[in-house]
Amino acid sequence: MRTIFIHLLAISHLSQQAIGFAPTQQLPIPAQQHHGGKIIVTLNGAKNDLQERTTKCKDGTQTKFMDPLADFNQEGTDISSTDTAAASGWSYGDFAKAYPNVNNIGIATIKTASADLLAQVAIAHTPVSDIDWQRALLFCAFGATYLGAFQYWYQVNIFKKLFDVDKFTSQPWSDKLKDTDGLKSLAAQTAVDLTVLTLVYLPTFYVFKAGVFSGSPDPSVWLSTGLNNYSANFAKDEWDLVRVWAPADLVCFSVPLYLRLPSRHVVSFVWTAYLSFSRGGH
Repeated sequence: MRTIFIHLLAISHLSQQAIGFAPTQQLPIPAQQHHGGKIIVTLNGAKNDLQERTTKCKDGTQTKFMDPLADFNQEGTDISSTDTAAASGWSYGDFAKAYPNVNNIGIATIKTASADLLAQVAIAHTPVSDIDWQRALLFCAFGATYLGAFQYWYQVNIFKKLFDVDKFTSQPWSDKLKDTDGLKSLAAQTAVDLTVLTLVYLPTFYVFKAGVFSGSPDPSVWLSTGLNNYSANFAKDEWDLVRVWAPADLVCFSVPLYLRLPSRHVVSFVWTAYLSFSRGGH
């Protein structure tokens, strides 16, 4: 009987291997105990201690077997720990690195629209029922198109070609202050950005504004109206732009590239609220 029982265990294990359920780790071997003339087979040993062992039977035969149930021992197996660790490993920094353009467009759109609503409700004290949704649409479209897509393209992709930004931005702040070439590059980036803000950003804003408020479907009307307003407000706008963005650029162009525009949006939120309050109305 003992020989038959041992063979049945071996056949059971081999059948599980054939259908792909055999354990991949080494499992414990059954131990035999004699009680009152009866043979009791128990499963013991460490979970990871599966070794193919030889058991001698009374008739002199030798049988090699392994325990097919070792994976389901009393200790159990925690199969969720790895999945839980992986699921809890998400971070904003990883997302910003993996999808920088999507991240920037999303932030720019929400930030610009929110800044306009703040200017209307909190600064201008406009009742919620009287919010100018055309004006909100203007800032939403401008935020996604210019501040999101275009700004990312030139401040990251173009600047990487014009300047050695990776080396400087990856250094600790103490090393940045000693990097003469990096500081020159930082000053050059700031000068280029102020030029773009003056010659591209402000005219584009006024053209977008004319497109929303003019009531005309003719783009030429948007262009002429926008450029006229840009010229009329140039002196005041330029002074405000330089005193806000010159120091802000020095900081924003010093952080790692994937944080360049998110950090810029912090300053841009305040700037956009001001622009909305002073220039966003009809």
